[in-house]
Amino acid sequence: MSTEPTTPTSGTPDRGSRRLLLLAAAGAVAIALSVLAFGDVGENLVYYWSPTDLHQAGPDAVGASIRLGGLVEKDSVSRSGDGLTLEFTVTDGTSQVDVRTTAVPPAMFREGIGVVLEGTMSESGQFATSRLMVKHDNEYQAPDVEDQRSMEELIDSMQFDT
Repeated sequence: MSTEPTTPTSGTPDRGSRRLLLLAAAGAVAIALSVLAFGDVGENLVYYWSPTDLHQAGPDAVGASIRLGGLVEKDSVSRSGDGLTLEFTVTDGTSQVDVRTTAVPPAMFREGIGVVLEGTMSESGQFATSRLMVKHDNEYQAPDVEDQRSMEELIDSMQFDT
């Protein structure tokens, strides 16, 4: 057994270059994750605003992808003559926003119910959306024994009145 120091052979990296290689790989992974996490995030965000927030944003809200939430105002729902376009007003109790949609409303859609709409604000001040969602709780209550309505009454209660 020899006591002379051994020199690394040309095919195997020494300890310093191995450490440098590991640091370079970790740096590359960190940069890749940063680009994925923070690159173009602002362009892909959908903001959740109330009608008051929308009015406060002013011209900055025009053209932005926005998720608007509020209540459908009483006596504001109307359908166009062709039956494809639905117009109504959403309120948060302070401000109102006029909404125009070509989306088929959910069966639970009616005046006074909470809605969430995804769309854009136009320069004219009308919110255009093609996605209409109804807010509701997930609690199911079976009807009382006294509340046995006929099938016609149940169907009528689900119909959209214009």
